[in-house]
Parts: sequence; C-alpha cells; structure tokens
Amino acid sequence: MTSRAQHPAPPAPTVGFDLDMTLIDSRPGIHACYLALAERTGTYIDADLTITRLGPPLADELINWYPADQVPAMSDLYREMYPAIAIAATPAMPGAREAIAAVREAGGRAVVVTAKYEPNAKLHLAHLGIDADAVIGDLWAEQKAEALREEGASVYVGDHVGDVRGARGADALSVAVATGPCDAEELRTAGADVVLGDLTEFPRWLSDYLVTRA
Repeated sequence: MTSRAQHPAPPAPTVGFDLDMTLIDSRPGIHACYLALAERTGTYIDADLTITRLGPPLADELINWYPADQVPAMSDLYREMYPAIAIAATPAMPGAREAIAAVREAGGRAVVVTAKYEPNAKLHLAHLGIDADAVIGDLWAEQKAEALREEGASVYVGDHVGDVRGARGADALSVAVATGPCDAEELRTAGADVVLGDLTEFPRWLSDYLVTRA
C-alpha cells in the first residue's frame, strides 16, 4: 500500500500594517495637534493642508512651517502635546479590528510598522483596543523594510507609496489600501501587488491569498 507524500502547510503569515490612514484615521487628532502647536508657538500652520499629506515623518511636515534649526525642538514639543490632544480624537479605520482578527484567526502574527513616534503609536492602539504582536515606530518608506524582515513579514499593508517601497524592500507582498493621500492608480503605479478600497476588503483577500498560497 502506497500513500501520497504529504506536503507541509506553509507557515502562518506575519502581516505588517502601517498605522496612520491604514489602521487609524489620524486626521482629526493630527489636525487638532497642529492647531495647538501653532497657537503655542505663534506660528501659522495650515492644519487643513497638513492632513492631506500624511505618511512621511513629522519633520518633513514641520520644515514647511518652521526654520530648519527649530524643527527638532518643534518635533519634540508636538510629540509631547500629542497624547493629550490626538489620542482620544482618533478613530479606527473601517475594518481595522477585523483585519487584525483575520490574521490572528489564520494563525498568523500582526505587526505594526509606522513612521509615527513609537510611544504615541502604542497609545493609539491601546486606546482603540487593537492588539498587535509588535509595534515598531519611527520608520518611513524604505526604512520599514528592515523591521519587516526582522519580523518575518510576508505581507505589508499600507496606504502610501512609501509603504509600497517598504514592502518591496523587504520582498513582502505589497497590499495597498486607498484610504490615505495616495489614490488607487498612484499605488498601482508605485508597484503595489494588490490594491483594496479599504480594510473591510482585507479578510476576504487574506482568505483567498492563503488558499492560493497553500
């Protein structure tokens, strides 16, 4: 009697997620924090404009409003003010909790890799009851690749072309959601492997991906 060789199932995936405009709608909190910073420092900041270009590091935005030699101090002040102003004002994106749950239900790990200051990123997730297996902050675009590799992520989900570059640098599948400043066509042009309307589509996509992968 012969038996067919049994092929082991592929390991459960580690999926990386960006934070701002992927898992959380950070626009209300960031808007309020920029207005507070402007009032505190007496410097005009167009908060409406700032929230249309979320994704890159804080310093990349502050350089538009402060002299370069003041940016480090303004970054520190913004981050100090942020928890009291922005955390409670920031909701989860539609489908965020379900996306994390889908990874867990598949036996995988969900990790957050973000450009946001890491302590504030953790405060957001704790406030919203989103439990990630790891949170790594202060990384932008290609810098994210190292953390994704260290965590063994085979998929990275983000809303910005910088997230696509981070995924590709880590040889991870780039899953983009068109919920941030970059539209679907821009994300595809940047090289995203998959473009979803938002995270509500992620559990079905993950289920299909795991079947194909097996």
